[in-house]
Amino acid sequence: MKTIPEASVRSGSRPGPLTVLIVVLTISFNFAASPTFWHVSTVTDLLKGEFEHLSIDETGRVSLAPETNLLHEFSGPFIWAAVPNSNDGFWVATGDEGRVYQVSTDGRSTIFFDADETEVHAVVTRPNGGLFVGTSPNGKVYEVQVDGRSTVLFDPEETYIWSMVLSADGDLYVATGTKGMIYRVASDRTATVFYDTKTTNVLSLAFDPEGRLLAGTDSPGRLLRIDSDAKGFVLLDSAYTELRGLHVEPDGTVYLAGINGQPGGNGETASTPVPLSLPRVGTPTQVTASDGQVLARSTLRSQATSGASGAVIRVQPDGVWDVIWESLSDVPYKVIVDGEGRVLIGTGPDGRIYRLSGNPATVTLVTRVEAGQVTTMTYAPDGQFHFGTANPAKLFTMSDSLALEGTYLSNVRDAKTIAAWGTIRWTAAEPAGSHVELNSRTGNTRSPDEMWSDWSNSYRTASGEQVVSPKARYIQWRAVLRRSNATPTLTSVTTAYLPRNLAPIVTSITGHPAGTVFQKTFSNTEAELAGYDTVSKRTPPIVRLEAEATAQTAQPGHGRRGYRKGLQSTEWTAEDPDGDRLNYTVSYRQEGGSAWVALTENLTDPIFVWNTASVPDGRYLIMIEASDAPSNSPQTTLTGFRASTAFVIDNTPPSINIDPAQPGLSDPPLTFTAQDAQSIIEHVEVSLDGGHWESVYPIDGIADSRLERFSVHTPEGNAVSQFMVRVTDSMNNTATLTTVLTNSVR
Repeated sequence: MKTIPEASVRSGSRPGPLTVLIVVLTISFNFAASPTFWHVSTVTDLLKGEFEHLSIDETGRVSLAPETNLLHEFSGPFIWAAVPNSNDGFWVATGDEGRVYQVSTDGRSTIFFDADETEVHAVVTRPNGGLFVGTSPNGKVYEVQVDGRSTVLFDPEETYIWSMVLSADGDLYVATGTKGMIYRVASDRTATVFYDTKTTNVLSLAFDPEGRLLAGTDSPGRLLRIDSDAKGFVLLDSAYTELRGLHVEPDGTVYLAGINGQPGGNGETASTPVPLSLPRVGTPTQVTASDGQVLARSTLRSQATSGASGAVIRVQPDGVWDVIWESLSDVPYKVIVDGEGRVLIGTGPDGRIYRLSGNPATVTLVTRVEAGQVTTMTYAPDGQFHFGTANPAKLFTMSDSLALEGTYLSNVRDAKTIAAWGTIRWTAAEPAGSHVELNSRTGNTRSPDEMWSDWSNSYRTASGEQVVSPKARYIQWRAVLRRSNATPTLTSVTTAYLPRNLAPIVTSITGHPAGTVFQKTFSNTEAELAGYDTVSKRTPPIVRLEAEATAQTAQPGHGRRGYRKGLQSTEWTAEDPDGDRLNYTVSYRQEGGSAWVALTENLTDPIFVWNTASVPDGRYLIMIEASDAPSNSPQTTLTGFRASTAFVIDNTPPSINIDPAQPGLSDPPLTFTAQDAQSIIEHVEVSLDGGHWESVYPIDGIADSRLERFSVHTPEGNAVSQFMVRVTDSMNNTATLTTVLTNSVR
């Protein structure tokens, strides 16, 4: 049998310097035998990274995005609305400054209007030039002339002015909160309540082609249609917290954003942007119809910290509606339709614009900018697309041409331990003159910082190049796409690495009561013996140890419990940090011994039954050695050890010593001692002249030691000629002694 020196498992000993050096060198080069492959190819994976000037479609193809340029950045955090002005520029409504800026096509800006309130959520162009401006809180509607002179046109009791729209006959309709009123301000400047929506906030207004007013509300989220006689009709009573961002097509088709989330308090809506700082990780987005039919399914994923989610709803002219886009975390703020009939969705909290096209719809992430939310989108008179953001407040312009270059930065991959890097390869389409190149960097901190390695030189061979970054725990790659006349397309990146092999850990050892066995599932069962009486006068009783061994637990695990004297069942739990397959060696030694003796090797199940009859009685320990050899080469295999607490092995029956008779007593008791070398005396019975066995108890009243003394009185007036004693110790060893009573023992 193999013996294992005590030093190999002793804890707390201090190795010498040479030992330390050897261990360090072993760890430095002891890498796992099987590489791990980090494969990034799905939208789920891609949206975990960061990207600039790139688009991602629902199949996971990364390509150059339309060129986006910053037109102007504002000092406040929010842009709420942007509308073209007569000078080919824009009026931009902002917060928390409560200002309206005039921005020219070259990006220069001037303050056109500065309100006393902190937010300007709504602006409408006046027929004769200038603007109507709606402010919040302490909501007011201002009339601002072309030269910037302003007067208060309407001062309702409402707190918020969320949206405004001008009718064909010049009446201004004002959507308010927190009482959910819609007001009409006539051209003669008289204001009246037009409609009470019985909701908290009216968030957006628009007219359909027949001149009927449409209103999106929150608390509850409804789409209302109100005719000129102020007769209201609920087109959609949705399950969303709020409906906003109304867009009406010439044929009467309505698009709007539905949002679920917790209200911000003080009348604020669930989708009110807040300053952002935390990174986000991917969760699923899908596009479904309201009746469960899949219209378009996208695996585009992101995770917001706000807990909000949203959808885009399409309402047909006949009132039939369906959900054409749905996200578990992206919140839609603005919905418009471009000149080709494609739906554009501005979202937060990651500053993304999605595009739905085709029927059934497919989803493309058109672009992402360094901002929290895309809050407004519009077209300039020349047809160029513009959009505004919050956190921070920026106004962008997007051209029809593609960006010359785009960069994708992967999420950080954690190898869990120091790793040796293999090859990096990718799949890409590169039209003539365009190309894709990758770089890598590594480090030992979770977030890349100045302590990481520099970016490597560019890898240019898509079929695979050796990663040259230093060995480390974390790795990140960067892809740069450059075009000529057409964009390259990146579809997957695979990085191979070999993590340092980590030793298995034996986390626990459980020694079952002596004699415990587990019957394998579907094995043949032993039939009960007919007429076998476990309380027969000739049958020893079931002692505590056997009762414990056969007791059923709530989760048997290995099968039905049984009892077999002399067997010791031990099971354990072990884990491997690398997920390697394990096998086990079981060894034993006597308490106080110096060497371990192997009982069995190459076990795959974490349980072993030992026939203890092979060793002398005494106190023993079991040691479990877990090895990751099944998953590693002999040179890289590591092991982990754990020893049990000491337990008793006792297969020897107790001894019985009956005392001689005590002279001089007329009716002397029968006295005797029971003794065991290892275990306490558990149960003692006596039988007089072959009668029933009767339990007796020690003279001190409690059976709690390895030596107990007993005294038995014979029935008065009955002569007893035969005395039988049966003693069972706590390890279920039984001894019986029969004595013929003579004068010498009475």
